[in-house]
Amino acid sequence: MSGPLIAVVGVCASGKSTLVRGLQARGWNARHVVQEHSYVPDMWQRVTRPDLLICLDASLETIRQRRCDPEMPAWLIESERYRLRHALAYCDLYIKTDALTADQVLERALDFLGVMEDRAQ
Repeated sequence: MSGPLIAVVGVCASGKSTLVRGLQARGWNARHVVQEHSYVPDMWQRVTRPDLLICLDASLETIRQRRCDPEMPAWLIESERYRLRHALAYCDLYIKTDALTADQVLERALDFLGVMEDRAQ
């Protein structure tokens, strides 16, 4: 893996693991941070110390569909969003994944990383 350390956070079923695998497959140094499960607001910074932070989001309806769980409680997702508020305030890239395929999410991230590489040169 090369390049900047990229942390990926987001609510459950927003596509974090899929995005990290896609980035890693293309040689990027990406890590999934389980910030949505931590009560420590800046855990994403303490544990990973990333150069870049990508935040993924999805609506409750989308999460229920992706998890095949029509009874997924809204309070659970709202609590995850609450735990992600610090990361959201500091993220370099925010992607709402509801209407996107996994490939489209990866493409947006790669487009962003390409722009960041161009700026660094």
